[in-house]
Amino acid sequence: MDVYDELGVTKVVNGYATLTRLGGSLMPPEVLTAMTEAGRHFVDMDELQTKASERIAAWTRNEAAFVCCGAAAGLALSTAACITGLDEEKRASLPYTEGMKNEIIIHRYGDVHYAFAIRQAGGRLVQIGTEGGTTSAEMDDAITDRTAAIFYFYKPTTNAGQVPLESGIEIARQAGIPVVVDAAAQIPPVDSLWSFTQMGADLVIFSGGKGLRGPQSSGLIVGRKELIDACAFNACPRNFIGRPMKVGKEELVGLMTAVRCYLDLDHDQLKQTYEDQVQTVIGAFADHPYISARRSFPSEAGQPMPRAEIVFDEAGLGITRDEVLRQLVSGDPCIELAEAGDSGVFVNPQTLQTGQEVFIVARIREIVTP
Repeated sequence: MDVYDELGVTKVVNGYATLTRLGGSLMPPEVLTAMTEAGRHFVDMDELQTKASERIAAWTRNEAAFVCCGAAAGLALSTAACITGLDEEKRASLPYTEGMKNEIIIHRYGDVHYAFAIRQAGGRLVQIGTEGGTTSAEMDDAITDRTAAIFYFYKPTTNAGQVPLESGIEIARQAGIPVVVDAAAQIPPVDSLWSFTQMGADLVIFSGGKGLRGPQSSGLIVGRKELIDACAFNACPRNFIGRPMKVGKEELVGLMTAVRCYLDLDHDQLKQTYEDQVQTVIGAFADHPYISARRSFPSEAGQPMPRAEIVFDEAGLGITRDEVLRQLVSGDPCIELAEAGDSGVFVNPQTLQTGQEVFIVARIREIVTP
């Protein structure tokens, strides 16, 4: 019996992704230990934030860093930083930004619906382009004397319809405005932790509870020190726009530890583990007359990771893909997989423990066998 059994909460075999609704990812033992140790003492939170963030910045080859309570909080704090800088009067006015530079340029193409956090901090969204794509001229024309920043919601699978990040950075630099990149799910690859800022982005935001495998209620902002200082200026424990976005000492130390653990991983070996799990799934259905499986690449977030795509011949099996998914979710244990097209599912190794791919295969065979 554990706490979930005691509460009657269903535990999930997560072959879907590092979804917020499923709890993000599973933390390594080192992170859990560090969080327990952090909870044993009182500390000055600003001192802890400063020293932990300095360490993270050095590890990730960045000028500065700031630990926040999730990537959405990172969006709100980054917006506030771009609008207020270190101006106390502007900070006290948020989210009411009339008369300030408050326009945030984003692409209409590839909108991932997380921009509410920008509006929450007082940013006024200016969408550029169409659902068919955006040109550099459209970005340039959208910049006015009210523009506070250009935000990118970075996802390799939609980047082709947006102004290339390198071009956007150059346009922003000529106009004297910052570029903020939401790269919440862009780990792996590990070099995302520094490649965006080395490209010239002013702030980059990551989820702490996805690929980094830190606390789900944590996030990381890296980038230019001037803007990182402005994020802290607006953040808890100060009583302004970021006060509800509190990061506990446990989450702060947990994320710092998670970053170190992630950097220390053998990333080639991790990739091979994913490949092996995918091949296990593919091989399990190699001789099945009504089920085929293949390697799919990249992942749903455009990460350089494989998934196994299982396709069902619904007529031959006498059962629909949706019914298979329903039975997977309602089984014990519950199994969550992503839909693939009209008649398939994806098995994502990133969120699987070793051997769970074998269990998933067995459960699917059980469901489809009369």
